[in-house]
Amino acid sequence: MKRPLMKLTFLWCMLIFIFVVTACDQNNRPVNQEELNRGTETDEEHLEVDDKITIGFAMDTLAEERWLRDRELFKEAVEALGAEVKIFASRGDDALQILQAETLINEGIDVLVIVPHNAESTAMIVNKAHSAGIKVLSYDRLVRNSEIDLYVSYDNELVGELQAKAITQIAPKGKYVYIGGAETDYNAHLLKKGVFNILQPLIDKGDITIVYDQWTKEWVPDHAFANMREALNANNNEVDAVIAANDATAGKAIQALAEQGLTNIPVVGQDADLAGAQRIVEGTQTMTIYKPLKDLAEQAADLAIRLAKGEEIVVDRIINNGKSEVPSMLLSPIAVDKGNIEDTIIADGFHSREEVYKD
Repeated sequence: MKRPLMKLTFLWCMLIFIFVVTACDQNNRPVNQEELNRGTETDEEHLEVDDKITIGFAMDTLAEERWLRDRELFKEAVEALGAEVKIFASRGDDALQILQAETLINEGIDVLVIVPHNAESTAMIVNKAHSAGIKVLSYDRLVRNSEIDLYVSYDNELVGELQAKAITQIAPKGKYVYIGGAETDYNAHLLKKGVFNILQPLIDKGDITIVYDQWTKEWVPDHAFANMREALNANNNEVDAVIAANDATAGKAIQALAEQGLTNIPVVGQDADLAGAQRIVEGTQTMTIYKPLKDLAEQAADLAIRLAKGEEIVVDRIINNGKSEVPSMLLSPIAVDKGNIEDTIIADGFHSREEVYKD
């Protein structure tokens, strides 16, 4: 009985020995280059996914043509630099913009880019982002009373100055109407400041009288229409010039003037909207301000990614937002009228000649 048992034990030992030797051989055999490359590629793929920068873009509205352009141009610019972008638009709702920004922050974005609806209330968003270790770039509109990391825009004070210079050349004296932007938008204040930098000396001389000056609630064009009607009623239709904060409000001011048969009153706007450009060549709007949005979007995308990487950024301006000195990059706007529309808006492809002239 003992001999069979000994044979069985010997066989089991031999099987175990063969298994161990084979396993060791497998572990010690050289790895071929194809397998090595395959493993490295997998590691690199995971690294690229993990390291890909994500930018959150919290916009105010898409109701106006220019903001639709900003959204697409910014998205293209970010993706061209190898990063991702998540975009929300709050439809002009303060509470919704805060909620959307919180969503982006909670999703782990690397940098938040914001177009504030309300320059004051969005300071809360900046604080929340900073608490999560996320830097914030203010796009085109400045967030007030916060420690914003960077501001990128066109020089809005200069925009107002260009508007006023253009219209005072046409109407150096008379009764002026000012249709401002949204009071909650700090850009609207900068625009107005620029306008009155030029107008005030003429007001002091008695050449110009401001007979109406009103903000446009939420930048809504219909509010601008009501304001212009009110201005005409209050002054028995006796106005000589209208400065509007953008082309959408300018269009409604022109509509209100036309209702009263006032088709030769100079009206200026800004943004170079297609409708504004069409009115310029038709002769119903005097001028607009062209701010090449592609330049703005590309600059903002580049700076947002550099913020995410922690790179040093050299700026050309510092602007006080009520709480801190904000590093700022301000691009130069371009005054456009019938004389140079071909060489600016159309030459840049911002609008085609066929669109502008309705060919």
